[in-house]
Amino acid sequence: MTTIETAAVIGAGVMGATIAAQIANSGTKVLLLDIVPKDAKSRNALAEGAIQRMLKASPAPFMHKKAARLIEAGNLEDDLERLADVDWIVEAVIERLDIKQDLYRRIESVRKTGSIVSSNTSTIPLATLLEGLPEGFSNDFLITHFFNPPRYMRLLEVVSSGATRAEAVKAVSEFADRRLGKTVVTAKDTPSFIANRLGVFWLQTAAIEAAERGIAVEAADQVIGRPFGFPKTGVFGLLDLVGLDLMPHINASLSKALPEDDPYQNSNRDFPILKQLIAEGYTGRKGKGGFYRVNREGGQTQKEAVDLRTGKFSPVTKPKLAAIIEAGSSPRALLEHDSEAGRYAAAVMVPTLSYAARLVGDAADTIADIDEAMRLGYSWQQGPFELIDAIGPAWLAERLEAANEPVPPILQAARNASFYKTEGGELKQLGLDGAYHPVVRPEGVLLLSDVKRSGSPLLANESARLWDVGDGIACFEFTSKANSIDDKLLMLLDEALSLVEANYTALVIHNEGTNFSVGANLGLVAEALKSGGHEEIGKITALGQQIFGRLRTAPFPVVGAPSGMAVGGGCEILLHCDAVQAHAETYIGLVEAGVGLIPGWGGCAEMLHRWQTIGRLPKGPMPASARAFELISVATVAKSAAEAKDHLFLRPHDRITMNKDRLLADAKERALELAKDYTPPKGREYRLAGPSGRAALDLAVQQVRHQGKATPHDVVVSGKLAEVLTGGDADPLDTLTDDMILELERECFADLLRTSATVERIEAMMKTGKPLRN
Repeated sequence: MTTIETAAVIGAGVMGATIAAQIANSGTKVLLLDIVPKDAKSRNALAEGAIQRMLKASPAPFMHKKAARLIEAGNLEDDLERLADVDWIVEAVIERLDIKQDLYRRIESVRKTGSIVSSNTSTIPLATLLEGLPEGFSNDFLITHFFNPPRYMRLLEVVSSGATRAEAVKAVSEFADRRLGKTVVTAKDTPSFIANRLGVFWLQTAAIEAAERGIAVEAADQVIGRPFGFPKTGVFGLLDLVGLDLMPHINASLSKALPEDDPYQNSNRDFPILKQLIAEGYTGRKGKGGFYRVNREGGQTQKEAVDLRTGKFSPVTKPKLAAIIEAGSSPRALLEHDSEAGRYAAAVMVPTLSYAARLVGDAADTIADIDEAMRLGYSWQQGPFELIDAIGPAWLAERLEAANEPVPPILQAARNASFYKTEGGELKQLGLDGAYHPVVRPEGVLLLSDVKRSGSPLLANESARLWDVGDGIACFEFTSKANSIDDKLLMLLDEALSLVEANYTALVIHNEGTNFSVGANLGLVAEALKSGGHEEIGKITALGQQIFGRLRTAPFPVVGAPSGMAVGGGCEILLHCDAVQAHAETYIGLVEAGVGLIPGWGGCAEMLHRWQTIGRLPKGPMPASARAFELISVATVAKSAAEAKDHLFLRPHDRITMNKDRLLADAKERALELAKDYTPPKGREYRLAGPSGRAALDLAVQQVRHQGKATPHDVVVSGKLAEVLTGGDADPLDTLTDDMILELERECFADLLRTSATVERIEAMMKTGKPLRN
């Protein structure tokens, strides 16, 4: 059986280097090779330079800087023979057929039997790459098309030929899935495969239609953005991110590769403003701007947008479009709206969705593959066929007929039905044969969305639900806005703990939202403060402490399974779990100081305990307090699950799942492991430095204040935090309990809520998304 334990990447450019970084993130050793540059001091200069740049880059290609140690730099002259020692060789060199094929011949001369070779190409067909190469090489060759940046983009398109060994495809797919965290989508050997084929058509159509209709850049991005579940960047913001200078090359490549009757050819019309911008050096965010730019003349910062007809820049506006307001959450209502915006939306989305339907059987075998590719490759909330189901397949077919456009066969089949349906609790998709077939998940994948299709929740309210996920395990799901924590969520969690204790083996806390939890619902806090509801907030603080404490000491194991942001109260709930099974891209931290508060649901006590017991610090009452103070006072957020272990937001025994789709299954397995010989944790005791320790922390804050790095209110907040973390008025010889620390938390939290500066910060956060620095 073919397995992958070591890898090599050839090509240390942006994509090659960052692919190597993601392989290193998986804990796998990887050799990074490139040519020997002329007159360089080091023959490995290109690979070495790429590693050093990645260590400084933001967003970071490495999940932890230690991962860089797993990449070994080399060059194609001195180290080519070392390819004989690796299981998977990834080619990521310039998109020139002659250079790639010459490299393949060199690889073939040294690689070991059965090793796998893949190309990261997105423009050259696999059949073309293999022309004239030995059959043995073809048997082990495929395309693995990563999306940029490889760490953060979950999609991997895999293309194989009839000659490719099935075992080679399986080995790469399994490694990419389990070790690299990728969702592997099988694509056919057609131009630009799936996501870019449809994505480029969508972007090109939206840009051309906006220019020809005189739609402002800002208006276009509003229309072809959030109303359809697309990223808030919209079309022109996304083009700036991708790079304007790449678009002519991509368009030319697609136009050359696709037949004359392909609808893409009609969308690839002349776009004068694009040529003008590129000629003037506007290549996108990587340059001085693109369709948007930041004007810093006169010492001020002003975001500007280009006029698609004149080419002149002017300050960005935020038009309030009646079409979007009146359509609400209905994309169909927007498409039908009798306005300039509505007609523009239809001119873009009707052909885009029709083109998606044409790609079934051509670029991919199933609608589910195309939907997955667009969700993960272009960050659409729904794939095109999910969108058509929301709009209505019959409506789309009728619009095409009214415009004398052909109705794709699969759309015709769905015309009086839908592309997806749930039958017997199982999700099914429409096939080209007109029948419905199960949407098959990879082995070992358990999705909460699938669980929800097959039954009803055990408990539910507006903010949370409890589900049975099998084998005696229950799953508590947040369903509030942004998965924020409010009184309803806390009360259902309390009820859930009782139900699990009576009927289940263990509890997993998990949801499939973009973020695990953004913390306490600040909107409710702000409303309560306006009406003088300090007492009500105090009750919720006490309730949260009580329930989180009950969570920590429950007679059954509790496993947190977060992904995305887990901050503030979201972090605190994880701190009270017996174990955490975190997705690799989990960003954990106690951020309350940013809005003028301190953790109020036991976060201070938990961090103190961790740094006293498992933190590698000197003994004594002060080191743990100082380290916890350092982390909490500056609202530290770990930039990955691996980094969260450095800060003890995650403990050494907590585990990391690379593939988000496997998170619930891994957490469930962890809960079953813990349940075998489970003993509830006991109460904790603390010895803290008291007033003298607080004075030391206060002095450190004053020094930061004198340097101009802290505001007056930061000093107030830090003082309250120091009071909690050093035990208030406790004598260093006193033994403090959890209850004593929690009481201090409540008192200091309440004191800060009474300050006008904290209220102003919370209100600013609600309006702008950023705390006020007063």
